[in-house]
Amino acid sequence: MFRAGLQRRPACTSEEPKSIFSQPSPTVSVSHTSEVAKLNAGVEAAKLVRNGMLLGLGTGSTVSYALRELAERIKHDGLKVQGVATSVQTEGLAKELGIPLTSLEKHPRLDLDIDGADEVDPDLNLIKGGGGAHVREKIVAKASELVAIVVDESKLSRRLGEKSAVPVEVLPFALPLVTREMSSLGGRCKLRMVKGLNEAFRTDNGNLILDCDFGPIPEPDALEADIRSIPGVLESGIFHHVANLVIVGSSVGTRVIRRG
Repeated sequence: MFRAGLQRRPACTSEEPKSIFSQPSPTVSVSHTSEVAKLNAGVEAAKLVRNGMLLGLGTGSTVSYALRELAERIKHDGLKVQGVATSVQTEGLAKELGIPLTSLEKHPRLDLDIDGADEVDPDLNLIKGGGGAHVREKIVAKASELVAIVVDESKLSRRLGEKSAVPVEVLPFALPLVTREMSSLGGRCKLRMVKGLNEAFRTDNGNLILDCDFGPIPEPDALEADIRSIPGVLESGIFHHVANLVIVGSSVGTRVIRRG
């Protein structure tokens, strides 16, 4: 179904033990291989979608492959779904692809949320927010019966925080306070800037993002609670026990890890 110059490999989906988190792939640094892995994960996630479902539509490059697969099913198979977009970017892509959109106001409970992640640990804790959409992503995830995360192998880590800083969305007025308090928690924070420009990145909600490096995080749930207790913090990028399953794409197929 895809016409983007990527050849999809045969599916080899299986339930995988947690040991894969300590087995880095030798190929994920190759751009083409990484895109094939993302494609495989996205296409596999789209198989979870059934007719009549209300969907959460996440944000990111891997999710975009799932959306494109859904669009093909809508066009060629008559699939009937509606989605709630987690970002302006995703909303635009969904409209471009012909995926019908709705809102949480109309449908406060969703059947399935398909989203990505910047990092995943063996307990399926996540760091999200690389695209600046983690506040809406966490809201949509909470509204969903099932949360499926799609990643390539490069996003797996043995302990959360080994690979990614924690994005924290902050009210602009509270930036000095939040920066100080985050430092007291052990975070080394940088204000996110627009790439190539000398201006601060703004979320779809009009707020700022601090990217805070804590190193390996022994207790993600405790750190998440500490961050959220700071006045002026909208939300952190730590997603503790939110994902029900993670679909890990590789160049040869997918692996599925389920929580609990």
